[in-house]
Amino acid sequence: MLLIVADDLGYADLGVHGSSIRTPNIDRLASEGVLLTQFHAGPSCAPARAMLLTGNNNHVAGMGRQNTFIEGLPGYENRITERVAPLPRLLSEAGYHTSIAGKWHLGNNLDEAPPSVGFERSWIMVHGAGSHYDATGFFDGGSTYLADGVEVAWPDGAYSTELYTDRILSFMDEAFAQDRPFFAFASYTSPHWPLQVPEAYLDRYAGMYDEGYDVWRARNFERLQSAGIVPESWELPPRNPAITPWDELDPDLAAYYTRGMELYAAMVENLDHHVGRIVEWLKERGEYEHTLVVFLSDNGAPIRDWWNGGEAHEYVRAHYDNAPERMGRPGSWVSYGAGWGEAGSAPFSRLKTYTREGGLVAPLVIRGPGVESPRRIEGAYVTAMDVAPTLLEVAGARYPDDGTVRPMLGESMNALLSGASDRVHDDTYVTTVYHAGRAYVRMGRWKLVSLDPPFDESKMELFDVIADPGETRDLRGSEPERYAEMLALWRSERARLGIRLESERPER
Repeated sequence: MLLIVADDLGYADLGVHGSSIRTPNIDRLASEGVLLTQFHAGPSCAPARAMLLTGNNNHVAGMGRQNTFIEGLPGYENRITERVAPLPRLLSEAGYHTSIAGKWHLGNNLDEAPPSVGFERSWIMVHGAGSHYDATGFFDGGSTYLADGVEVAWPDGAYSTELYTDRILSFMDEAFAQDRPFFAFASYTSPHWPLQVPEAYLDRYAGMYDEGYDVWRARNFERLQSAGIVPESWELPPRNPAITPWDELDPDLAAYYTRGMELYAAMVENLDHHVGRIVEWLKERGEYEHTLVVFLSDNGAPIRDWWNGGEAHEYVRAHYDNAPERMGRPGSWVSYGAGWGEAGSAPFSRLKTYTREGGLVAPLVIRGPGVESPRRIEGAYVTAMDVAPTLLEVAGARYPDDGTVRPMLGESMNALLSGASDRVHDDTYVTTVYHAGRAYVRMGRWKLVSLDPPFDESKMELFDVIADPGETRDLRGSEPERYAEMLALWRSERARLGIRLESERPER
């Protein structure tokens, strides 16, 4: 089994979704499998990864807020906790060779590294982001890398996506030599900022995006409809009023963001190339038809631009060089801004960090044994928590039911993938997420969601996300009984899952 996760890949940014970005290898996986268009990941990197590897809510798993440890407050351990049984450990116990290469972001201490959750082999970046060419990082001390739980140096001259592919292929070679089934997790840091690409990719999209993000947001939406990813009946929601319209943007900033989008597109194409390398490895060894391949992104398109502001602004300005001729090369720090992020999140509202659909819905492709009717576009509602139970079922492994850990909240997608069912969850299934001052609870077509921190329960809005996927019509006033029901559900889910707000930290 092979799990490939792209980092901050926008919903609209695959060729198979109609994108201008060339992704032939990922598109081929989709043509041979199922493209799931209503995959709800997490609002940010770490909670999404916690849900993927545990099949559980991020608070239950221990990742209440990424990069945040609050002593004495359950849910904020900033690691995968003993409340759950991690997927890699269960697969290892079932005889699988388990490995990960790339981004970890699920604990900063050595005893919280991949071996602690059952990965037999690992080569990872501990933190959530950093240079793709060295260990400069974005905070004092720079990035940290671990090989099988032991700190190692970044190899001179290496580029992240190529290096992580080399490492995961070496781990797969090891499993193949031992004649063992494998679970390999290619946890890429691409196309997460800083936007850096190998020299050969620097100008592949030069001039492509000069019309700006407003034009391309509308164009992406139309292309998604033409590709059959979203229905013709959907409407593009209004733009985020906090984002400056393209034609009002300072010319220098517009040029910077345009270059950022060119580099982002090049990173996605480069990522696709390395996905192709893994597929070729499988084919050369006769394993392709026997391997379940899952490709997804961890959240919606990104929002931050630390070159021009934000918490890491001073460090980034002091350690990187964004002279025009340097942009995209080693030592530069480029991001493409919230406007291009919103364009990548078409057809939804908002983007990464939000619990609106634009922050949650991400690409998901699955192909391999048990996946029937290839070239299928499937709109059933699925979540990041459904990946682990799906893989466990394929492996014939079982999740503990003896009361020692919390039960999984996700459900297997295999009946949907095989064509035996048209859904994974019925209309009574509840999904609840709280992260960094934003929350949502969903049951069937109904979603109660907050917009901006600090969290205020009284400001949660009610949407029918089947009729209104852009979340433009708040129904609290017209559906008071439904609103009361969903508000009560949110409160009961908070209690059931142990969701605590950061403000509820214990007194010392």
